[in-house]
Amino acid sequence: MRQRRLMNQINVVPYIDVMLVLLVIFMVTAPMIQSGSVNLPSVDKVPAPPTDAMIVQVKADGELALRATSNAPEKAFNRRDLIAEVQSAVAANPGQPVVIAADKSVKYELVMNTLNDLRNAGVNKVGLQTQVGKSAR
Repeated sequence: MRQRRLMNQINVVPYIDVMLVLLVIFMVTAPMIQSGSVNLPSVDKVPAPPTDAMIVQVKADGELALRATSNAPEKAFNRRDLIAEVQSAVAANPGQPVVIAADKSVKYELVMNTLNDLRNAGVNKVGLQTQVGKSAR
């Protein structure tokens, strides 16, 4: 009688099948996963904006307004005219600070587009105005 030789090879076909099934499962479930919401922190103490800063207001309905100083009355502008007005002020005073004061309900994209437009217009000192509130801990 002849003895059977032991096989010293590993059959990898079942492992490949399991890997392909897992790959399909991950590919199907990955788009369904919801990303978490971001809760931005509030701050206890906020430094006051410079008194000579121009304030660009982004209102809740997306309209833009400009105040030449913190005490000046606001003037409504469209985006192009606002940028031209700020550019002329920066041309006269290259260190002119500009503060963006956006309403809480404005889309973040609109605020960032305004910030980008100001930076492209040559404004070097741009900041975002915040409100003093209790920090969420």
